Amino acid sequence: MSYAQNQAGRYLEVDGCRIYYELAGNPQGKALLILHGGLGSSREMACLQAHIPADYQLICMDFRGHGRSTLGQQPLSYARYQQDIEALLNHLGVEQYSVLGFSDGGIVAYRLAAYHPGRVARLIAIGAQWRLLPDDPSIEILKGLNADFWRQRFAGDVTWYQSANPEPHFDLLVDRVKAVWLDSAESGYPNKLVEQVSCPVLQIRGDKDFLFSLHEACALAERLQQSDLCNVPFASHAVHQEAQDIVGPVVKRFLLT
Repeated sequence: MSYAQNQAGRYLEVDGCRIYYELAGNPQGKALLILHGGLGSSREMACLQAHIPADYQLICMDFRGHGRSTLGQQPLSYARYQQDIEALLNHLGVEQYSVLGFSDGGIVAYRLAAYHPGRVARLIAIGAQWRLLPDDPSIEILKGLNADFWRQRFAGDVTWYQSANPEPHFDLLVDRVKAVWLDSAESGYPNKLVEQVSCPVLQIRGDKDFLFSLHEACALAERLQQSDLCNVPFASHAVHQEAQDIVGPVVKRFLLT
């Protein structure tokens, strides 16, 4: 079955926002929740869909404010994303599922697996931090990002967002997402909660990832109960897009085991 032929975009109202999601793959299959990165959309994960085993149903969504989901008035946080996902899964009647998340999507995946260890069957996190230490070098990088930089670096993605989002507010979205990235409260990174993750975890990172170091990936692996690490040479943060020929088969093998 072609995933593209089975896609249907829908909306769910959650706490003042319209959350966009798509269902694809096998309607009777095991659920696989696919989560994108910060300031991105579910479109950035499409490159991996051809590698997902045919016995999975894909649940792809846009975080609030991102892609085709509206932003609303509430502050953004990893906890807020988690609540939106929980509302969507409850709406769909999904009890058990696996998660494939990139960057912010992977961070939220760790939170989901920690809070609902009996529901998350498998977890794939791509370029996803699990904590933000006070001296983490990524802090200065994140602080320096702004809407103009993003427009220059990802012009096509921003243009698409402006046309696809029902209520586009890109400058405001960037400000709110930066607050998510720098959040050191309980609403932010999972930190020690990762020790509650009981399902098998596959970490994937590019060897030149400037946000998620190999040291941090290894430190995380030591805290996870079941963990494999795939460190991909020559690739950076968006390793799933840069090295799809490597990441795709690894993802497929993990989901089949």
